[in-house]
Amino acid sequence: MMRTVSLILALALACSAALAQADTLRCGSQLVSVGDRSFEVEQKCGAPAFRDLVGYTLGPYERRELKIEEWIYGPSSGMLTILTFEGNRLTRIERRRSR
Repeated sequence: MMRTVSLILALALACSAALAQADTLRCGSQLVSVGDRSFEVEQKCGAPAFRDLVGYTLGPYERRELKIEEWIYGPSSGMLTILTFEGNRLTRIERRRSR
């Protein structure tokens, strides 16, 4: 019985982790997803209000530096949208209240 409960709990956690990584953003009638290229995001959402160079990181498989950049959109309905790119790939979509 305890083994079955542990297995169900492990499966539930694995599914929730996969769902947490499935970030998308609606830009008009277009959808932007984690993994999209920066030029695709700009085509769908337009130019951001701000672009900030955050720094550099090493690529996971390549031995080269990747630029980390944040694009800020908004405010829209009191919210800012912050998109993080690593090596021209969208890695995170974050929404924050505008101050």
